[in-house]
Amino acid sequence: MKIKFLSIIILLMILILGIFTLKSEVYASFDAGTGATGSGGSSSGGGDTVDDIMNDADSFLQKGKASIDETELKSTSDFLYNLLLGIGIIVAVVVGMIIGIKYMTSSVEGKAELKQAAIGYAAGCLVIFGAFGIWKLVINIFSSL
Repeated sequence: MKIKFLSIIILLMILILGIFTLKSEVYASFDAGTGATGSGGSSSGGGDTVDDIMNDADSFLQKGKASIDETELKSTSDFLYNLLLGIGIIVAVVVGMIIGIKYMTSSVEGKAELKQAAIGYAAGCLVIFGAFGIWKLVINIFSSL
């Protein structure tokens, strides 16, 4: 018990010492001649005035604005929807066929197990096709906005 307690104390001390000895990276710059600090990313020189700061902020915001082509987004969404729905239908049909064939060729105990698998299969189909239905509903609602 005493050895376990000492090992925990030593581990905690090593952890605390490790935390205090970690170095952190600082990306700010300091100009000893002017006393100015900054990140070095200013496009207008030093960013010393309020106008420079506002101009840098405006240019930063302009870089972040994304132009989204709605027709391209809709066509990509439709393609992805149809592709995933097709894959879901194929998987559902193949798994349904496998469960059906096993059900027809199995014994009484096997049929009971396959009935349980069929419940999971039905729940999976409900989730897959329900998710696609919700996706299509959301797309139709938000496309009208």
